[in-house]
Order: sequence, then C-alpha cells, then structure tokens
Amino acid sequence: MAEIQASRQLTGEYVTVNRRRSYFARNHPFYLMLIPAVLYFLIFRYIPLAGSIIAFKDYNIFRGIIASDWVGLQWFHQLFTFPKFLKLLQNTLLIGFYQIVFSFPAPIILAILMNELRMMKLKRIIQTIVYLPHFLSWTIVAGLVYMLLSVQTGLVNTAYVSLTGNEPIEFLQNANYVRTIIVSSGMWKEVGWGTIIFLAALAGISPSLYEAATIDGAGRWKQFLHITLPGLLPAITVLLLLKLGHVMDLGFEQIYPFLNPLTSENADVFDTYTYRAGVVGGQYSFTTAVGLFKSVVGFVLLLVSNKASKLTTGEGLF
Repeated sequence: MAEIQASRQLTGEYVTVNRRRSYFARNHPFYLMLIPAVLYFLIFRYIPLAGSIIAFKDYNIFRGIIASDWVGLQWFHQLFTFPKFLKLLQNTLLIGFYQIVFSFPAPIILAILMNELRMMKLKRIIQTIVYLPHFLSWTIVAGLVYMLLSVQTGLVNTAYVSLTGNEPIEFLQNANYVRTIIVSSGMWKEVGWGTIIFLAALAGISPSLYEAATIDGAGRWKQFLHITLPGLLPAITVLLLLKLGHVMDLGFEQIYPFLNPLTSENADVFDTYTYRAGVVGGQYSFTTAVGLFKSVVGFVLLLVSNKASKLTTGEGLF
C-alpha cells in the first residue's frame, strides 16, 4: 500500500511538472515581455532600497556607505526637532489633500462626460486636446502660468484691470494664491491623461446593463447611480489608495518653479527642502532620513486606507 501511495505521489508530481512546462511553453512570449519590466523594478526600485541605510550613518562620499560612521537615529532626531518641520509637514499634507479633493475627481468627471458624447469625431478631438498637456514638462507649464498671471503682461491681470480699473493682482508673489496655482496647474496638466483609465473602465461595462435599465424605465441619472458608478468603483478605489500612498510625494519639479521668498511660507514642502539640503547643501544622510520618513508615512496611510476600503466597499489593493 505504501508503495502504491508513493507511486501515485510521484505520478502526480510528474504530471504537475509537465503541466507547468507545457503552460510555460505556450506562454513563454509573455514571460519574455515581462523581463524588461522586472529588470526595471529590480534595478531602479528594489536595489536602491539598500541605500536607505545612509539615513542611519554619517555618510561620506569618499569613504562610502559601508565605511561611514553609524549614528543611529541622529538624523531623525534632527528632522523632528527642526524648526520648520511642522510647517513643511503642514504644507505637504495640505497640498496633497487639495490634490485628492480637487484633482482626483476631475478625470472621473471628465471621463463620464466624454463617455456621454455620441459624436465620435468630436469625442476624439476633445480627447486629443485634453491629453496634450500631459506631454509638456513642468517648466513649460510654469512658463504658461507666468504668462497668464504676470502682473505686467499676464492675460488674466490685463483683462482684470481693463474690466475693473483696479490694480493688478500679484498672484505669483502672494502666498495665499500659491497652493491654488500649484493644484490648478497640476490638474490642468494631468486631468486628460487620468481619464484614460476611467474611460477604459467605462468601456468594460456591458451595454446590456444600460439596455435592461432603459427597458425598466431608468433614466440617465438612475443609470449613472446604479450602473456607471458601481462599474467605476474598483478603478476609483485602487487609484485613490495609490494616491493616498503617495500623498507625501508631491513632485519637486511641479512646486519649485512657483517657489520664491514671498510664497515659500505656504509652498515649501519636503521635496523642495530635500533639494536644497541634499543636492545644494550636501546633507545626504539627513535628506535620506527625510525621504525614509515620507515613505513610512505613505506606507502607513496606504495600509490604513486599504483596510478602511475593504471594510466599507469590499475593494482594496490587497
């Protein structure tokens, strides 16, 4: 009996191995296509994680990471006792919050509106127009904003002065406007590109659901509430969770062009400070600690929001 069971086990393992080989033989082109993506994440995402040890050392570029002196949590203590730490944290979280509240829903709304268009030619034209800003660099976007809001030659101020007769508004030199400018310019640049995912999600909703709802007498609003919105919910949940995980990563290139001594009070964030302290000031260990702190905060926010999403909607990343 023992020999029979052993024979059956060996046979089962042999069949399993053959099935795996057969599956790989049929699908090996797809695995080959994955190699560049795997190498990219391995080389540029996972291997650099080892450099996080710099945050616990007094890093010296001439001595190297291993030979540099170990200082433990010294840089984190310096970060948390830094006089501007709370202000940097406040600015980062506020701008990130504004992006979630205003920028995140924008591509969803745009995708729904574009999905309602029945003239395909007009739809393609609008898609092209709203996608194009994504391919502009942040430097060009900042230049366009300066051209619009400049006190001397800006289109907005020129129209404002001619219509009201008042003095021009110094949008770019006023700390009260800078967060609005940053969030608005980012929304204009990326809203069209973000609609691609939501248009794909809308395309995946079966037309038969709308046909059945029409037969049952449901109007456009009812169809949106009971078909369109539930169909978009998985994509919305995943992207919102990813956005929350990156709420501390605002992007240096987006904010720095609008940063000046008059606006830094409300616009200076961890990314811009890291540039000044790390790239310009050479404080590599300290800025690595700042980056590690941002990553930990983002990871905790991701875990909490994912758990909350699973409890409320049943959808989540993991």
